[in-house]
Amino acid sequence: MTGDKSFLLVHGWQNRRPPGHWQHWLADRLRAAGHQVAYPQLPEPDEPVPADWARELRRGLAALAGRERVLVCHSLAVVLWWREASTLGELQADRVLLVAPPAAEVLRTHAAVAAFAPAGVEEEPLPEDVRRRARLVASDDDPYFPGGAQRVYVERFGLDADLLTGAGHLDLDAGYGEWPGVLQWCLDPAVRITGRG
Repeated sequence: MTGDKSFLLVHGWQNRRPPGHWQHWLADRLRAAGHQVAYPQLPEPDEPVPADWARELRRGLAALAGRERVLVCHSLAVVLWWREASTLGELQADRVLLVAPPAAEVLRTHAAVAAFAPAGVEEEPLPEDVRRRARLVASDDDPYFPGGAQRVYVERFGLDADLLTGAGHLDLDAGYGEWPGVLQWCLDPAVRITGRG
């Protein structure tokens, strides 16, 4: 293994890591470049239990061994990380990519994932040293975040962000299979992430 980075990719609700999804594509490309990559199937993806997913997140972070540890979260995994981030301590990744978070009010409309969005989950800021590690990538028309994630993650909490136009939920339905922009960011954090085109 020649890479100096290690990556943990964490999927969202109802995701069974289909080969066409950008996270699957990304895992393959990063491995081919010689980096350590973990892309675990989380338990019960249709009816996830927050405590079970949190345990898997911590287990995955603990196993990262590269000189730079990078966490890439999509959808519900963003909310999972947000809930856990301030208590991760030494398990905190060096960099965190938060892709297409769903809004708490949307999660609460689905019984299977409502427990991920208790009252106040989008109110409490993270410590500054944790926020500085994170970058948001979101679309202006994500059906899972009416009005756009930037109103919470950028305007309220001041996260660094790449905001895309017309990219939906940044998933397979929106055409996000191969995504060179996110691969480039994984290798160089100075890169601004662009859409799949």
